Amino acid sequence: MKSERTWNVYVIQHSHTDIGYTERQDKIIRYHYDFIRQAIDILDEIHGNGEAPEGFVWQCENYWQVENFYEMADEAYRKKFEYYVSTGEIGLSGNYLNMTELVSGPALDHALEKMEAYGKSIGHPITAGMCADINGMAWGYGEALYRHGVRCFYSCLHPHHGMFPLYKKVLPFYWETPEGNRLLVWNGDHYHLGNELFLAPHGGTAYMIHDEFSPLIAQNQILNRDAEDTHEMEMKIATARMERYLDNLEQEGYPYHLVPLMVSGTITDNAPPGGSVADRLAELNQYYGGKIVFKMVNLEQFFEKVEKECGADGSIPVYRGDWTDWWADGVGSTPSEVKLYREAVRKYDICRKLDPDCELGNPQLLDCSAKELMLYAEHTWGYSSSVSEPWESLVSALELKKGAYAVNGNTHIAKNLDQILAAKGEVSIRQDKPQVYRVINPHDCSLYTKACLYIEFWEYIDGVRYDCSLPIEVVDCATGEIIPCQVKRIARAAQIEIEISMKAKEERRVAVRLAERRYETTKNYAHIGAEGVEDLLVQEEFRRDEDQIETDYFVIRMAEEKGISSIIRKSDGRELIRPDSYEGAFSGVYEVTDPVISACETRRRMGRNRKSKATRRYRSVLRNREIVEDGDVYTAAALEYTLEGTGMYTVFLKAYRHQPRLEVMVRIHKESRWEPENLYVALPFTAGKESCTYVDKTGCIIRPGIDQLPGSCQDFYLIQNAVLWQDGENSVAVITKDAPLVTLGDLEARPIVLCSGGDWERNHSRVWSWVMNNYWETNFKVNLGGFYEFAYTLISKEDGTPEELYRLCEAENEGLLAYYTE
Repeated sequence: MKSERTWNVYVIQHSHTDIGYTERQDKIIRYHYDFIRQAIDILDEIHGNGEAPEGFVWQCENYWQVENFYEMADEAYRKKFEYYVSTGEIGLSGNYLNMTELVSGPALDHALEKMEAYGKSIGHPITAGMCADINGMAWGYGEALYRHGVRCFYSCLHPHHGMFPLYKKVLPFYWETPEGNRLLVWNGDHYHLGNELFLAPHGGTAYMIHDEFSPLIAQNQILNRDAEDTHEMEMKIATARMERYLDNLEQEGYPYHLVPLMVSGTITDNAPPGGSVADRLAELNQYYGGKIVFKMVNLEQFFEKVEKECGADGSIPVYRGDWTDWWADGVGSTPSEVKLYREAVRKYDICRKLDPDCELGNPQLLDCSAKELMLYAEHTWGYSSSVSEPWESLVSALELKKGAYAVNGNTHIAKNLDQILAAKGEVSIRQDKPQVYRVINPHDCSLYTKACLYIEFWEYIDGVRYDCSLPIEVVDCATGEIIPCQVKRIARAAQIEIEISMKAKEERRVAVRLAERRYETTKNYAHIGAEGVEDLLVQEEFRRDEDQIETDYFVIRMAEEKGISSIIRKSDGRELIRPDSYEGAFSGVYEVTDPVISACETRRRMGRNRKSKATRRYRSVLRNREIVEDGDVYTAAALEYTLEGTGMYTVFLKAYRHQPRLEVMVRIHKESRWEPENLYVALPFTAGKESCTYVDKTGCIIRPGIDQLPGSCQDFYLIQNAVLWQDGENSVAVITKDAPLVTLGDLEARPIVLCSGGDWERNHSRVWSWVMNNYWETNFKVNLGGFYEFAYTLISKEDGTPEELYRLCEAENEGLLAYYTE
């Protein structure tokens, strides 16, 4: 060994939680419960043999493992667990699971509240946490951890289709949260690096390290020897790789004497504990005679060493910003399930707003929903062979079980919301019910927006069987005010959309009644022919036809092939669509890459690009447009496009006549392909020449390319509610109700530019809603075929801070509540 330095190597043994990657989800739950039992049994055996307790230490990777253990273990094992936590031989982690950024702030808080309460209940507050495999987490995630007592955090990410931040790993830094609090973070190496260094007997591998041993390991020419030869070869690899690893750190200027290594008992995700790891470390300690000292520790013990050695002189750097997740895009492979999940998240937040103390609803339903939502947002997006063997029964079974978390979370929270609304006067349908409704604004801001009331197809109004040809009016029961409305027929009811202004937390009772029928005679000016076709351009207050729709706030123009080509804000004549946009607003772009070698290898070679130079790109072409609805509340146009990879691509535009908002439904019939695919919806908007782009993520608002950790991803983001463009006091926001992924910049494959923390060019680039993809080579759902509908809302404001505007976006996204009442 070249180094003259004395090294302290701290080994943290854990089991990486991948729920559904290696086995069915319910089996994984059982595994992790049993892994803790196995760790306890190993410790019992050590203590029972009279051996020194120092040696074996087990680190629980997350609180979810502990939660499951308590649900399944008997009292004796629970007591043993708590004892070994108190001795430091079992470590706790303050992270709930390895999450994607899909997780919502309220659901995350709910999970972390339980973690914090558990630590206090056993007299051991949980102050350290870890994540493994995942490539980042929203800036607000760090704030949530801090808020619930976590002060130290270990990241051992997996730079496959991703990369670590700060341009360098194996170093500490303080992650300053949006509120100015600080987490001490260890920016660590791969979570199986200890296995690559053969610290786990019969648990070695070759993945990140490429040397003379790698071919032998790949060809299984090591572990199939006899026991003595296998042991000798493993020790040879362990010492050679360890010395090279430490020598390399020293050559790179690594300043510390301590080095942490994560290890698993076997070389797999969801691995059982390995008591023999302690034996291997003891053997290495004897071999190096104090030159390298190996010791198993838990997270808290490791960070005590970090604070003592690395932080004593105040040299640990501080960084602020978003730790943008390279793996957030898995949600694009399951757009239907994600849509259902996001609906559940909205209902969960509404329940919290309507019933903050859980006095009206059912706390158990709320708790069950939060747990299911956390499980769906966990980072595993399918079985390990989802792409290579999409026909396999286990692949489809695990896809359905993963989706069940979103379904169950939605069901639980819907039941809870129904119970809350029943307590607030909601009644069920009945044969003779009056058409009386309650409308609630559950939010902390005023809204001038829409609400929807429904008349069932079988209902009578004032003794008359209702159909949409009968004129109706909506009236405020308290004031007698007539509320503007517009009616359309849907599958089993008439939908009445009302235009309503409501103060924060306001409730109003409204009724539907028959109105006087108005008959029209023939008019004496040129407006429409006898055939009923309106194709004359006449001088009216507002124009509403296939080429232009004008409202109180906007002039929307539509062009051949491109579609929505211009949206002008009337108050100042400002164009809201970028002049450099090739695509019309909400039009589609489809990408497909033909396999070069195999479905998996083609995807692997994409690296961080999610496409390659061989990717073929197609833009939608408008083939027809028409006005399909026109009333007192809104005018609706249907724009039909042709787009490769789809059998249908339709943009349904609703322009509200008296509100500064547009609603768009993008309806797609996606064909099924095995090849790597991407489908984008164009969001080519701007608030002006100096527009700054904002996105809201879990618990935070950031400026892409600016408010990020150096070296992080700046190509795409997983957002909670909306993209916001602001130029001074002028703002435009697009709420992405169903599709949370957005990507910035041109779509072409290119060398990846990591975030420098000041990339204003990237911040000012074009934005796309990334509605679906299947590019990952292992565990994404490969089949994107089917029918989809993605909802967007555009709103324009001339005042307000980003924080104020995002409160409005959240309120608009969650909407008003309207239901039958007495």
